[in-house]
Amino acid sequence: MRVLGIGNAIVDVICKVDENFIKKNNLTKGTMKLFFDEIEFKNLLGSLKIEKSISGGSVANSIVGLSQLKNDVGFIGKISNDIFGAKYEAGLKKENVKYFYKKKKEILPTATCLILVTPDSERTMCTFLGVAGKINENDVDEEIVKKSELIFLEGYLWDEGEPKKAFEKAIYNSNKVAMSLSDLFCVERHKQNFLDLVKKKLDLTFANESEIMALINTKNFYEVITFAKEIKKHVVITRGEKGAISINGDEINEIKANKNLTIKDLTGAGDLFAAGYLHGFINNLPTTECLEQATKLSSKVIQQIGARL
Repeated sequence: MRVLGIGNAIVDVICKVDENFIKKNNLTKGTMKLFFDEIEFKNLLGSLKIEKSISGGSVANSIVGLSQLKNDVGFIGKISNDIFGAKYEAGLKKENVKYFYKKKKEILPTATCLILVTPDSERTMCTFLGVAGKINENDVDEEIVKKSELIFLEGYLWDEGEPKKAFEKAIYNSNKVAMSLSDLFCVERHKQNFLDLVKKKLDLTFANESEIMALINTKNFYEVITFAKEIKKHVVITRGEKGAISINGDEINEIKANKNLTIKDLTGAGDLFAAGYLHGFINNLPTTECLEQATKLSSKVIQQIGARL
């Protein structure tokens, strides 16, 4: 198998809202808020009109993108044997993704992510992790990890306790490891742990500009380039309208963002960017082609609603 993704198995529920809804519910636009109270989350969801629901999760979206590019891929993510769990599993199998998890009835339900899309196409996420956040080392089959050329992890999944042990088991048994830092709040919560991962454990790191700058405590992007060169790791950074940059040792490649796009929803932009880049990476394409494929996929997904092409 080329790539095995390990991440949060989440059903995405997409809703359109106005700016006032974001303010009224004390949300920070463009970020992800975790809900720990199931009733509070259901009340928020109950007040909205659902546009679309689909099997999601950051790494899972990337894995589906890789599958659509005809790569042999799989995914590990924890679900419950409930309606959303069945929907989730069916969604992955429909996309020819091997799903390495046997669901059973859990105390907590399958995870749900409410994606609120404002008129400027920005997305704000409210996530009730349910059973997804309870992934543990027993959920990770080391033989499947060993047989994969590369594993792809997400910062969203990293947490102290059982998820951390699942991460460590996967990394220990892997051939190569890629990871997305996922979200600015994730970086702020787990800064030292993420920094250690980027420096010592990861072969390839994906981040956006604000995430990587927060990670190394800088407001100067040139310090990011210096940092990546010093640690001699492969770091790929998306920069919004400024495009994207790949730093691999002393090799630096940049690409401009595509212009004149009809943007409908930024959900999945980073996920599909990673899918395109990983496609080039595992197929030994030049870095410039990796960036081109990444930009092509991310440009395509933001011109539709939802994180899957």
